[in-house]
Amino acid sequence: MINMEYNTEKDRLVISEYGRNVQNLINYAKTVEDKELRQKYAERIVALMYQMNPQNKNINNYRAKLWSHLLKIADYDIEVDAPEDSILTKEDAIKPEVMTYPKGAKRYRHYGRNVLELIKKATAMEDGPKKDAFAETIARYMKLAYRTWNREHYVSDELIIEDLNKMSQGKLSLGDNYDLNIGKDERDTNTRRHTNNNNRKTNYRKNNNPRYSNTRNKKRR
Repeated sequence: MINMEYNTEKDRLVISEYGRNVQNLINYAKTVEDKELRQKYAERIVALMYQMNPQNKNINNYRAKLWSHLLKIADYDIEVDAPEDSILTKEDAIKPEVMTYPKGAKRYRHYGRNVLELIKKATAMEDGPKKDAFAETIARYMKLAYRTWNREHYVSDELIIEDLNKMSQGKLSLGDNYDLNIGKDERDTNTRRHTNNNNRKTNYRKNNNPRYSNTRNKKRR
């Protein structure tokens, strides 16, 4: 009777982009007792992983990233000499706590999850002009998101600034003297451009209309 092994019966793929063969090679490397031989074997596996994704070779510390992937697939249960920038243990691999909406604050969802990511980055910055400028940029983005969500409802800058303060749990605070309107200069430019275009069209019609031409000729006489 043929013994067929289905994928559902195999170990879960830790990082699917490398496939099951690479995972099997790494699992085998874990069983190699000789440290020097195990190191060489691991280096060859990393070289193979590199060849599988050559388009990423220009990424900073890409080799270290590959070693991190090898260690992750091995469940960090393999003794090898990896680059210092690699993630060497499970503790190092634990992701920081994902920032969530404040409890009971479903009304903030219309700003979108990208705003949460921006707020998380801003709160991690050192206090100073750069952090303040970044917070102002986030507030402008929030106002744009609010207008997109509800075009008919007016939203004040004060409300946006208050929401930003609450969503950042008090870590981002803007003063009262902020104008969060986006694209004012651009709108002014577009208005001037529209006016100039209308003037050109009017002049063109006048220059090509016999009635206007006759009027000009009479005035010259």
